[in-house]
Amino acid sequence: MDRLADIEAFISVVEAGTFSAAGERLGVAKSVISRRISHLEKRLGSRLLHRTTRRLALTDTGKNFYQRAVQVIADLDDAEQSVTEETIELRGSLKLAAPLSFGLSHLSDAITDFLNEHPAIELNLDLNDRNINLVEEGFDMAVRIGELHDSTLVAKRLGIARNITCASRVYLERHGEPTSPDELHQHIGLQYSNISYKQQWCYETPEGKTIYAQPQIRIRANNGEALATAASAGLGITTGPTFILGRHIKEGSLVKILNGYQRPSVGIYAVYPPGRLTPRRIQVFSEFLAGRFGDNPYWDNGLSKL
Repeated sequence: MDRLADIEAFISVVEAGTFSAAGERLGVAKSVISRRISHLEKRLGSRLLHRTTRRLALTDTGKNFYQRAVQVIADLDDAEQSVTEETIELRGSLKLAAPLSFGLSHLSDAITDFLNEHPAIELNLDLNDRNINLVEEGFDMAVRIGELHDSTLVAKRLGIARNITCASRVYLERHGEPTSPDELHQHIGLQYSNISYKQQWCYETPEGKTIYAQPQIRIRANNGEALATAASAGLGITTGPTFILGRHIKEGSLVKILNGYQRPSVGIYAVYPPGRLTPRRIQVFSEFLAGRFGDNPYWDNGLSKL
C-alpha cells in the first residue's frame, strides 16, 4: 500500500471521528480506510487508535504521530504549491458552506465570476443557515457572518455587515413609527432565530449608551430573507444586515427607522479547518471575495449613511 495514502487515511480518521466519515472525505469505502490504518499500525509496530463500538480515541503514540503526520502533509502541500503556483493554473475541488440569503444574493455572482476566471476549479456549494462543522463534514471553507464562536478555526476577514431596523410604510401607518428603541415594546417584532434576542435588539444611543429593546415577537425564522418578506408585507418590524434589507429599502417595500440609534456591525469571514495548510485555490478564492466585498460593500451604495 501507499505510505502517503495510509497517513492521509489516519489523519482523516482523527479529524472526522469515524472510519465512515473519513472514507466519505477521501472518496473511498470504510473498509479501505480500515485496511490502511491496520497497514500503518503494522508497519509502525504500534497501535495508534483505541477502537470501541462507540468511539475512536488516539493512543499516546497516536497523538504524537498525528501531530507529526499533519506537519508532513502540510510540508508536502507547501512544497507542491511553491513549485506550481507560478506555472500551473488553479485546479481542484472546493467544498464551501455559506448562509442561504447571503449566498443567493451576493456569493453566487462572486462564485460565477471566480469560476469563469479559473475554469479548472470544481465547486461543491452548501447554502444553509445552520452552523456547519467543517472538520466532521469535510468542508474546505465556510463563509460566516457575525461573532466567531469556534476559536480553533482559521479565519480571514472578507468584509463588514452593517445592521439596520426596518418596517413597511403600511405597518408604520397602522402602528406609528417608534422614535427610540425604548418604544419597541409597543410594537411587533420579527426575530431571526439563529442569534439571541439581545443580539438582534441591541442599540447604541448617540451618547454611547447601550439599549436592549423588547418588541412583541410574532414571527421567528432562521432566514433573514423570510423576515424581510414578512416585514415588507406589514407584519412587523425587523432588524438585519443591509446585504438583505438594503434591496428592499431601494425598492421601496421597507423604510429604515430608528436612524439615530446604531446597531452593531459584524464581520464577514472565510473560515478554514485548523491544523492543515490551506490550499492555494482556497487562499486565492478568499482574496477574491475580500476584494469583492470589503468594508465598504457595494450593497450599501445608495443607502443613507448608517
